[in-house]
Amino acid sequence: MGRYLNVTNKGFRESLQSKIYIDKTGMITFLNRLIDTEQKYICVSRPRRFGKSMAVKMLSAYYNCGADSSGLFCDLKISTDASYQDHLNKYDVVWINMQEFSTGDVTIEAIIGNLNKSICRELQNKYGNIECTMPDSLVDTMYDIFAVTEKPFIILIDEWDNIFRERKGDTEAQKKYLDFLRGWLKDKPYIGLAYMTGILPVKKYGTHSALNMFDEYSMTDPRELAEFVGFTEEEVKALCAEYKMDYEEAKYWYNGYSFPDVSEVYSPKSLVSAMLTQRYSDYWNQTETFEALSVYIQMNYDGLKDKVVEMIAGAHVKINIGSFTNDMTTFHASDDILTLLVHLGYLAYDLNHKEVYIPNREIEMEFLNSINAIGWNEVVTAVENSEKLLQNLWNGDEKAVAYGIERAHEENSSILQYNDENALSCAINLALYAAQEYYVIIREFPAGKGYADLVYIPRKKYMDKPAMIIELKWNKDVIGAISQIYEKNYPDGLKGYQGEVLIVGMNYDKNTKVHDCKIEKIVL
Repeated sequence: MGRYLNVTNKGFRESLQSKIYIDKTGMITFLNRLIDTEQKYICVSRPRRFGKSMAVKMLSAYYNCGADSSGLFCDLKISTDASYQDHLNKYDVVWINMQEFSTGDVTIEAIIGNLNKSICRELQNKYGNIECTMPDSLVDTMYDIFAVTEKPFIILIDEWDNIFRERKGDTEAQKKYLDFLRGWLKDKPYIGLAYMTGILPVKKYGTHSALNMFDEYSMTDPRELAEFVGFTEEEVKALCAEYKMDYEEAKYWYNGYSFPDVSEVYSPKSLVSAMLTQRYSDYWNQTETFEALSVYIQMNYDGLKDKVVEMIAGAHVKINIGSFTNDMTTFHASDDILTLLVHLGYLAYDLNHKEVYIPNREIEMEFLNSINAIGWNEVVTAVENSEKLLQNLWNGDEKAVAYGIERAHEENSSILQYNDENALSCAINLALYAAQEYYVIIREFPAGKGYADLVYIPRKKYMDKPAMIIELKWNKDVIGAISQIYEKNYPDGLKGYQGEVLIVGMNYDKNTKVHDCKIEKIVL
């Protein structure tokens, strides 16, 4: 076994021996189908804390011929697959972590040279009986070995994008690095599988990529690997049952990432921390500071602040991810920054609707820390006042609620442009920000004979709070809003809920610029 060639399986053994291990070996079944095919190039990009390195340890332990890992995998999901024995410990595996090579003040030429030399040395130590025509060339050495053994290599590259994250402005170094990877990997018969992980998808130059042979599985579209991005609903329910933790709280804190084939994906590192500490909290900041988010959301791109505030207020925002160049410095519009935040895990992406949103309570707290740090005082004030406004709503104080909404609107008028009911909805959600602590908030809630604009259903630990149905009107009247709730029987949509319900109508008169509020109370 070597440092880069056929590394010991100790890393994966430690994962199995940890207090919490979730079996993700089903991913191997998928990868086995790609070996020695035209789809053998895989780039998996996920945020920190989402298990990228653990997956690489698993793949190295399974594929590399320098170890017997049958005892590690015999009780895991992959062991029941027909391809299990065909690939178990059958390949020479080269595993490198680019962070190890690119730390310190070294040139890209030195990085590539050290990588080339280190892997060549280990290959020649194992295959000393095979004459290498150019022993200092990684490509030629692997060609020569493959020509004799006819056994393809599996290449695992962790933190593949470290060069782009650590040397953000050095485009020449980035290009040389991409050219090296292309020359080493593209169209080479000695490659059986190339699997790269990082935070960013493959870097683009213009409309093309130097690594266009790679299929990307990213946070915007993980495709077949969606269930391996984080923990699934079933996995989290099982953990909560084992550790006697409230599942609904786990969902509130760490769920929210959603893909077409997997509707609920949880942040794995935070979920594990919560189970082991027996406490739900913000664990994101243990591996990332909120300043990393602040740097991006305060960039002066047209409409960016508006979109961020809308998302803090609970809205989903339309986005075009197509112009993002997959680096951390080239931004042409606010959509590029929001796309980066998806890859960093600060936003979730709805592929079907092409929208981004803040996924859960943990990330929401990171946004609040950031807006405090960068001085968005009008937003901070609205959030701080929201607890009192919510209390006024519970108390049925219509004038106080109308005044509170009006005040939040006035203080954020430069951000929240009033022009329709959607804008009014955003202003109300910001003004009632504190409600996110107590309620599951649903927009366009299917109820009775239509859709209620806003429905607030108490979370399990706050069942002493009333449910709320809010109907919004733009330049009409609150009586009509209240009437619509009853006429279309919106309360009927709260099936299973028993208790007090506040029926709330809100209207904004664009001529008088006055908000009106009407509150009624019923019991289900």
